[in-house]
Amino acid sequence: MFTMNLLAFFVLAVQIYSVTPVIHTLNYFMTASQVAKLPEYWEAAYVDGVQILHFDSNHRKAKAKQDWVDKITEDDPHFWERETAGSIQNQQVFKFNIEVAKKRFNQTGGVHMLQRMGGCEWNDETGEVDGWEHHSYDGEDFISFELKTMSWIAAHPQAFITKLKWDQDDGYNQYKTNYRTEVCPFWLKKHVSNGRDFLTRTELPRVSLLQKTPSSPITCHATGFYPRTSDLFWRKDGEQIHEDVEMGETLPNHDGTFQTTADLKVELTPAAEGRYECVFKLDGVREEMVTKLYAKSILSNARIQEEDRKKAVAIAVPLVVLALVAVAVAVGVFLAKRPKSQQAIYAPASSTSSSEKD
Repeated sequence: MFTMNLLAFFVLAVQIYSVTPVIHTLNYFMTASQVAKLPEYWEAAYVDGVQILHFDSNHRKAKAKQDWVDKITEDDPHFWERETAGSIQNQQVFKFNIEVAKKRFNQTGGVHMLQRMGGCEWNDETGEVDGWEHHSYDGEDFISFELKTMSWIAAHPQAFITKLKWDQDDGYNQYKTNYRTEVCPFWLKKHVSNGRDFLTRTELPRVSLLQKTPSSPITCHATGFYPRTSDLFWRKDGEQIHEDVEMGETLPNHDGTFQTTADLKVELTPAAEGRYECVFKLDGVREEMVTKLYAKSILSNARIQEEDRKKAVAIAVPLVVLALVAVAVAVGVFLAKRPKSQQAIYAPASSTSSSEKD
């Protein structure tokens, strides 16, 4: 349950603060967890939706997730030391706060999770900056910082005590404001400069049509594309359709690219084949990627199993033939090397009679 909440938390953040061609974002995700087999605390940082940093309480060391991120140490040799020290300090704060939250909700046991997402954006054409900070508890919104008013918004009744306390701390709110409008954009610009070639590249996706069972929706799956800003949709007879179409989330891949899906509920009769097509459009690329819908182009469990069976048969038959040929050759070689007196035993009757006459 908590893993899904964390994923939804990240997806929501990406949706709200999605990047455009001129707006860059830096987001930090911090999580304290009491879930077994998960680290007690971990952090992840993303620039334009690409993960650049990771820290967890098991390894207790902040690490770069992209090679170009390490360029930052050229101007700041102690960058990773400070990141690690800050993460260790955050771990203690989160550990304390999760216990405070449990008391607010009158919880004495159970498994709980506390999360914070904070970041900033920078428009590299206008120079404008903005920032945000959101807290959640057990997957639900708890409290958020409003940058313009330098005040806190309680999203849950149990958060009002925290709101009143933080609203009265002018020094704390000024620090939050300065960090979101000055410190965070400073580091964002550094990362964007160091990773510009990586962050401004264009990668087209692999597009596949998938179906679990013959009665399941047909999924158009695009994966491996970059940048994130893209559009995936279905068309019928050349016109975009919305009815019977369910759009999936755009999610990050481990290699810094993205993936997304669009499900189509349709009965694929022979008359319907070729009338539907899945269309993928990537920001900055003029051409569309169009995948026509035909039964033979759909990858399904049944089809994959049938293709695997055919491949197995196709491989097995030549192997059997080769095995028989190998046996025949081996027998021939064996006979050729035997003494003539022994070869007669294996010779045809006519040959034996002829040799006896001689």
